[in-house]
Amino acid sequence: MGFAGDDLKDLRYARDLLENPGLAAKIANRFGTPIEKGFKLLPVGWSEAVLEATRVALRKVLDLAVITLNEKTDAPSTDWIHKMMVATTGAAGGAFGLMALSVELPLSTMIMFRSVADIARSEGEEIRSIYTKLACLEVFALGGKSSKDDATETGYFAVRMALASALSKAINYIAQKGLMEEGAPVLVRLITKIASRFSVVVSEKVAAQAVPIVGAVGGALVNTIFMDHFQDIARGHFIIRRLERYYGPEEVQRQYESL
Repeated sequence: MGFAGDDLKDLRYARDLLENPGLAAKIANRFGTPIEKGFKLLPVGWSEAVLEATRVALRKVLDLAVITLNEKTDAPSTDWIHKMMVATTGAAGGAFGLMALSVELPLSTMIMFRSVADIARSEGEEIRSIYTKLACLEVFALGGKSSKDDATETGYFAVRMALASALSKAINYIAQKGLMEEGAPVLVRLITKIASRFSVVVSEKVAAQAVPIVGAVGGALVNTIFMDHFQDIARGHFIIRRLERYYGPEEVQRQYESL
């Protein structure tokens, strides 16, 4: 089935969003300072702290962030509200540094998850569905590269394929037992896979906030860029999923890779 003109335009837009520069480049462009300087300022053991905070944040958001959303499919109108909320938490992160991460990151991730779900809703997703909730969670893996990636594992469809088995098992488990048993191995494995990628981007954010010239005001801006980055990823991801529902996954991937 050939793509209609508007759908091909949407696919190209989605690809541009998904293949754009990562968070580190966006932060460096805004501040004019490479975030490598920030990494040198972080204390010993910072990477373990970031990974643990990331795991905790992802566990907390899974079933809470979409509670107040309805099923309407109009365009998301709250992007700026979510950015303002995340900017506020970023100001605290910029002022207090790594020690604020365990409080700031779950709050920021919760707000971001709700924004991602809002974007999913606008692209026709049923946001109460466990399939959609996990697709929203998947966005956090799509937004950053893992240090274990090689050249064949960094593309959009490659990341989705790498997560497919863990997502499928999580869906089956939740369908049978619900989300109450958050310590279940199948859910732990999924969170660990996503956290390993999300923590890379979180580390870049923390490093940027560690630079002295950033501070509280800069921390708010860093978090705004952080939110904007994942809103772009979410928008691209759910455009792709909308097109897949009509044309089929194989055809969408073929067209995507031909652009």
